[in-house]
Amino acid sequence: MIRKRSITLHGHRTSFSVEDPFLHELKLMAAERGMSFAALIASIDEDRPVGSNLSSALRLFVLQELKKSRAQGSPQAL
Repeated sequence: MIRKRSITLHGHRTSFSVEDPFLHELKLMAAERGMSFAALIASIDEDRPVGSNLSSALRLFVLQELKKSRAQGSPQAL
């Protein structure tokens, strides 16, 4: 199920909508990096192309990270 979430990035409120499995993976990835969930989202937000959608950027980040993990021999599943 897609859920809309709100977060403060760079001092302003914004929202994104992702499915629960993507949210779960994002939280795990933040914990693995020793950073807060908000810090990871802010990092992804800063790196996304201008005009692109934050929700899509979050999904693509998860996909990219899981592909990297698989390529390194440690498969993970959503």
